[in-house]
Amino acid sequence: MNAPLQLPELVTENTMIPSGDAGIELYVRNKRPTDMTNFPADRILLYVHGATYPSETAFDLPIEGASMMELIAARGYDVYLVDVRGYGRSTRPPEMSAPPEANKPVVSTDMAVRDFGAAVDYILKRRRVDKINLMGWSWGTAIAGKYTSEHNDKVHRLVLFAPLWIFRKDAVIAPAPDATGKNAPPLGAYRLVSKEVARARWLEGVPDDKRAGLIPPGVFEAWIEATWATDPDATKHNPPMLRAPNGVIADVLAWWMAGKSHYDPGKITVPTFLIHAEWDFDLPSYLAREYFAALKNAPYKRLVEIGEGTHTVMLEKNRMQFFREIMGFLDEQNPLALR
Repeated sequence: MNAPLQLPELVTENTMIPSGDAGIELYVRNKRPTDMTNFPADRILLYVHGATYPSETAFDLPIEGASMMELIAARGYDVYLVDVRGYGRSTRPPEMSAPPEANKPVVSTDMAVRDFGAAVDYILKRRRVDKINLMGWSWGTAIAGKYTSEHNDKVHRLVLFAPLWIFRKDAVIAPAPDATGKNAPPLGAYRLVSKEVARARWLEGVPDDKRAGLIPPGVFEAWIEATWATDPDATKHNPPMLRAPNGVIADVLAWWMAGKSHYDPGKITVPTFLIHAEWDFDLPSYLAREYFAALKNAPYKRLVEIGEGTHTVMLEKNRMQFFREIMGFLDEQNPLALR
């Protein structure tokens, strides 16, 4: 194991912000260097999670002394994460307190985009800037991507990790399991995910001889405990189960697996970076390539594929490749300028 990283002193602030809907608040975390007093737009980043798990337990889980969020903050960035409603420490819709089958799927992509927009506006007002950098993971790429397509004026640069796009006709799985590993209709308001299913899903598609060294020692256990701890109802089940809204699954079935796009990447007019890992079972490489082709009006765009990584590469052995590629994109001044 490598020696723990030495980071500058960082400030951490946790805040609940209004969503715009009565009774629904959104959890926002901020990390930045203690001595940071200037907050230019190009040094501010907001991250949003995927379909099943909250932002903090992937983006801010320390590995060998530092989380991805802390590594970015240590580079002089004002870094934020947000949980949309129904996830992590944000308010859960009342339907998630009833049995799943009692209600239709909750927390659609459009609703998540509105929540994400509330977080963007909160940061813009707080830092008195006109735009910031955005980053989404998995379903979060649809959230951040659709938001950007409608609000390019508020976005400096866009990072999409494991882009969600239109599945091929022979695709037979949706990118988020329930407790049994299947998504059998009719969909209820939410699904229940077990720790065992989460572990199996993480390693799906990884060659047998590569599995043992993929996840650093103790990381899966730390991630699973931190993630399930964000759901106060998890321990009501034996074994513990994490609640995850099914709005995303309904959207995947209605749009992405039906050959339709939920929004037009051609309307994105800001610099855009796509990053993907070769063993991503949930969202295979062809989705990233086809999304890249659909980015017809970004002033510049880039697609990077990381070898020997999964849908969760930011927590794996090659996470520093992931970090350096993203920072190379965010840090560069003007890649179009002649030198």
